Amino acid sequence: MVARAYTVAFEGVSARQVEVQCAVTPGMPSFSIVGLPDKAVSEARDRVRTALCSLAIALPSKKITVNLSPADLPKEGSHFDLPIALGLLAALKVVPAEAVSEITALGELSLDGALMPVLGALPAAMSAAEENRTLLCPEAS
Repeated sequence: MVARAYTVAFEGVSARQVEVQCAVTPGMPSFSIVGLPDKAVSEARDRVRTALCSLAIALPSKKITVNLSPADLPKEGSHFDLPIALGLLAALKVVPAEAVSEITALGELSLDGALMPVLGALPAAMSAAEENRTLLCPEAS
């Protein structure tokens, strides 16, 4: 099953919707993020894995693939942590996939699972409203 979460990528002061597709499949255990991620987005796999472990949610020994679509749009920043975690939890059936697909999420995860504030909540809120989604972000944002 492929679970979908949503976030945004920033182009100047505007925000474009990004679909975060998460799949957990049989195969050699791995965690990969594809779709033109920068270094901070690629490092999300370590933050997400550790944050979920801190919250007593163990990832299975399977192949985890996260696709950030559209693939030709550069993805920058740590705000992809929360939507990746939500998509992964939906793929693992820990949270309802329908609920996750109704929100636009952005937030950085600390290693203990706490949400850290990120920049860009206003353009993200405008993008979420255009897509008829609710914005989920850290309170400080």
